[in-house]
Amino acid sequence: MAIGDRTATVFGGGGFIGRHFVRRLARTGAVIRVPTRHAARVKVLRTAGVVGQIVPEMIDVFDDAELGAAIQGADMVVNLIGILAETRRDSFVKVHEELPGRIARIAAAVGVPRLVHVSALGAAGDSPSAYARTKAAGEAAVLAAFPKATILRPSIVFGPEDDFFNRFAAMSLLSPVLPLIGGGETRFQPVYVGDVADAIMAALDRADVQGRIYELGGPSVLTFRQLLEKMMAETGRHRLLAPIPWGLAKLMASFAEWIPGQPLTRDQVEQLKRDNVVSGSSPGLAELGIRATAAEVILPTYLDRFRPGGRFAKESRI
Repeated sequence: MAIGDRTATVFGGGGFIGRHFVRRLARTGAVIRVPTRHAARVKVLRTAGVVGQIVPEMIDVFDDAELGAAIQGADMVVNLIGILAETRRDSFVKVHEELPGRIARIAAAVGVPRLVHVSALGAAGDSPSAYARTKAAGEAAVLAAFPKATILRPSIVFGPEDDFFNRFAAMSLLSPVLPLIGGGETRFQPVYVGDVADAIMAALDRADVQGRIYELGGPSVLTFRQLLEKMMAETGRHRLLAPIPWGLAKLMASFAEWIPGQPLTRDQVEQLKRDNVVSGSSPGLAELGIRATAAEVILPTYLDRFRPGGRFAKESRI
């Protein structure tokens, strides 16, 4: 059965990766359910398909009955739900570990043929970060309940609405200094959001991916410092890069995590103590038939709005 003849349930479809994936999936003609607690986030997706093709469903994803109703009858289920910081309402254990396990158990119970779970590169049970530990526990829970599930682990994801380059570019509008947590030597392998969306599509379409874990990284490995330098080169706003020792970063985060938006948390400082690059021991984009897109190709298409004078101003440096 072709993808276009099927019904998909996409958890987290209103998020950064989700919006790109849903648009691709809609082009196949598939009927797409997008369960959500936040109707406004998925409203924009309605125009990605024909009338009635993309169906937002207001549910409580932590209620088994409502979760089951959203999954029942689906030919494929994709879980993209994740959080970068804990809140009073949502903990890492609740969102990254318990919820994926429940989705997988219900999907298996009702006979869903395909399940794709998007985790994160760096997921590890021995990580100093609760984010990474619960990501690993969530993967284990998914595979225990649904052994043929496909797990995708992207590195830091970039694209027009990303929370990395946009965050630091916005910060450069206000501050003459940008922080290098731990000295800025942590390595990343940034992956384009479109490539991640294509990877999910491949995982739904191919029979040889079931039960496997894929690590998704871009073509270049860059340090935190190099990523900020690349951002500044695109925006033309050159700022002082100030190394922040781990201890001081942890202290700063203990205050910053109480600020609305949580610009930095203590757990994120712990995450930065480990490199975020593919291991080389797991398959990746190439094995899914995807050629990784370089950041240099995409960053100019959305960081130009941060240039002095705006997107259409002549190139300048300050």
